[in-house]
Amino acid sequence: MSAITRGRALRGLFAVRGRELPAPVAPGDVVAEARDLRVRLGRRDVLGGPGGGVDLVVRAGEVLVLVGPNGAGKSTLLAALAADLDATGTSGRVRIGDRPAHDWSAPELALRRAVLPQAATLSFPFPVEEVVRMGRAPWAGTAAADEDDAAVADAMAATEVTEFARRPFSALSGGERARVALARVLAQRAPLLLLDEPTAALDLRHQELVLRVCRARATAGDAVVVVLHDLGLAAAHADRAAVLHEGRVVADGPPAEVFGGELLSRVYRQPVEVFPHPRTGTPLVIPMRTGRVRTVSGGHGAEGDR
Repeated sequence: MSAITRGRALRGLFAVRGRELPAPVAPGDVVAEARDLRVRLGRRDVLGGPGGGVDLVVRAGEVLVLVGPNGAGKSTLLAALAADLDATGTSGRVRIGDRPAHDWSAPELALRRAVLPQAATLSFPFPVEEVVRMGRAPWAGTAAADEDDAAVADAMAATEVTEFARRPFSALSGGERARVALARVLAQRAPLLLLDEPTAALDLRHQELVLRVCRARATAGDAVVVVLHDLGLAAAHADRAAVLHEGRVVADGPPAEVFGGELLSRVYRQPVEVFPHPRTGTPLVIPMRTGRVRTVSGGHGAEGDR
């Protein structure tokens, strides 16, 4: 079976009659939300706990960034918003659109949210263009299927992967794979984008590219939720930032309001300084480091701690 035939077969899996298509949303409309969400794995509370669960609202037209140290619960919260968590050990409410998330069928859910996991793997050597085209599978059999070619082309152009459209996905570098995986998500054209560390494998240029794409999708009316470790990227591109610490949201609001030195120093267990960029005013978060000063002794340069 050729790669193109396999891709078409995958699309056919979603050709289910009777699907309810997403209703239009206006900027500021609630697209997804979590209420009193608690996730327990084994004996550990990953989200929430005895003191209460996690509340989070996701709105159309916004870029919402989830930040926090390793193990804070960012990816788990993203998976809960995607309805990708096993119900075992999970309590509280997650809604997508106007229904509880798990009330949607899998094909209907795929029309409403697109998910980018941390790692993208494929068992077959699909060409890049066919990998991106997989994002169109949920729309098979609908009037929107006529937009497939344009959606794929637009997504590949936005992520700068058009030039290697015919190359096997398995032959790409890690950063190239990450951009192709993002293109697949963009081609899906769901009103809710959930991206887990989309910049982790990327160079400086493409990190900025990804966040500009997120901003463009939000400006077009989508809701975008992104897990990031780079607080500078978050401050520069997010409308809202939710800071997670030990399974709880400890701050939620515009980065300029929630990125305080005291809070971030406590959450990350690393002293930081926060000050406005001299030109844009965007918060800059800098770890406090022991400075080094160059001293001269006996005609020879020497470096010492200051």
